[in-house]
Amino acid sequence: MNEIIMKRNELLAQKVIKGLESRNMTGYYAASKEEALKIALDLIPEKSMISMGGATSAREIGLVQALKEGDYDFIDRDAYEDGREAMLKAYDADFFLSGTNAMTDDGVLVNIDGNSNRVSAIAQGPKKVLFIVGMNKVCSDVDAAMKRARNVAAPINAQRFGLSTPCAKTGACFNCKSPDTICCQFLITRYSRHTDRIHVILVNDNLGF
Repeated sequence: MNEIIMKRNELLAQKVIKGLESRNMTGYYAASKEEALKIALDLIPEKSMISMGGATSAREIGLVQALKEGDYDFIDRDAYEDGREAMLKAYDADFFLSGTNAMTDDGVLVNIDGNSNRVSAIAQGPKKVLFIVGMNKVCSDVDAAMKRARNVAAPINAQRFGLSTPCAKTGACFNCKSPDTICCQFLITRYSRHTDRIHVILVNDNLGF
């Protein structure tokens, strides 16, 4: 990544972290994927029960692989015949790993979900939620974040899941009511009532979708 962009991202991350703090959430800055992985593993004690949503960003920094190989009780959804069983276990987990579809530069997280297991776990259940967020997800305000979630993240996810939605075919949101729509639930996380529950690692890289 260009050094000038890296410096801009570093400065912007500090603004985001202050915004998170004002919302009773904790932010961290990582200059690289490797640094982000170290921060994440420092936050998660061994023996912890850990679940996750899709969390592409957590995979990209190597966190999922590290948890599978380490001394953790990692709930691997791919290993369950019944996906619902794995999803329900998430609500009692010590940590829930997630990316975000978008967030604002003052610390508001915006997420859209189809099955809604991810947004419901973010809202309530797991003791702690750990977001891995590339700086490409940071937007100027909630409207911009919602547009990113609907017109960037949703079409890409619909395409990678092989869904038959208008956005998968055109790359733009049609505000559809397709049976395959993944825009079923919208969650805007603007404040955490529970101190030390939501942690966000901002990574100076492009991660996720």
